[in-house]
Amino acid sequence: MNIALLEPIGISKEEVLKLSKPLRDAGHNFTYYENKTTDIEELIKRSIDQDVVMIANNPYPKAVIEKANRLKMIAVAFTGIDHVDEAYCKERGIEILNCAGYSDVAVSELVIGLTIELFRKVKQGDIATRNEGTSLGLIGNEIAGKTVGIIGLGHIGTKTAKLFKAFDARVIAYNRSDKAEFNELGIERVDLDTLLKESDIISLHLPNNSETKGFISKEKIELMKKSAIFINCARGPIVDNVALAEALNNERIAGAAIDVFDYEPPLAKDYPLVNAKNIILTPHVAFLTKEAMVKRAHIEFNNVISYVNK
Repeated sequence: MNIALLEPIGISKEEVLKLSKPLRDAGHNFTYYENKTTDIEELIKRSIDQDVVMIANNPYPKAVIEKANRLKMIAVAFTGIDHVDEAYCKERGIEILNCAGYSDVAVSELVIGLTIELFRKVKQGDIATRNEGTSLGLIGNEIAGKTVGIIGLGHIGTKTAKLFKAFDARVIAYNRSDKAEFNELGIERVDLDTLLKESDIISLHLPNNSETKGFISKEKIELMKKSAIFINCARGPIVDNVALAEALNNERIAGAAIDVFDYEPPLAKDYPLVNAKNIILTPHVAFLTKEAMVKRAHIEFNNVISYVNK
């Protein structure tokens, strides 16, 4: 088979060659492109003769897939697959395999870090210290004793809940299905409105799909406590970000930390959240740790090896 890794996936070329060796030893043609591209024609050129393509979170449009007549499988080095036209792939019989689980630790740890940043005003403290300031105005909050609402108890949501439990927080969660593990962890399942009304810290962990787009609407944001903080390290389109910016600017909620947006950074200067009050923005880095990059590379190559060996 012809197999191509269409973009870098956060590991060295040497590691790519090492992981692809079983494929090459088995007689498959493996091609590695060391630069990322969003150009449709270039993606078509890279894909057109491939039976298997390997991508990360770079958009892989239908216009490319339509030209890749030999394509049988897309290996996605990411948890979500919303940047691939899943419906068209299903129509064509093209299999999509993702790398679920690789970033559970990375994302959940960033949620904790962003919460601490909002609660303890670390950035403001650093600026004050460097500018002959004092602790004036820097009184913070503790996670212990707070009610944390987790929206979505998949692998990442559950890992995040465990970490908050370690901080002695009360954890409640909204999740469509129930598992014995939730009770064992001491996680209380509640309906969404109850979660939004009761939580001091709200962390979003849902996939982006037709059912979840705009899930956290203006009406839902208005249910939150005035003292609540909102963390989104999941997907941007799940939230009405215009309404979120308005809530922050009107001090309807106390703060937010956002790693994902309606589109991938760089953000326009007039993007609503850029100029909102009491918000921390990071450029979609929740998954981006050295450890996670190694994990996902191994998962992605193992997915391809398993597929071609069927």
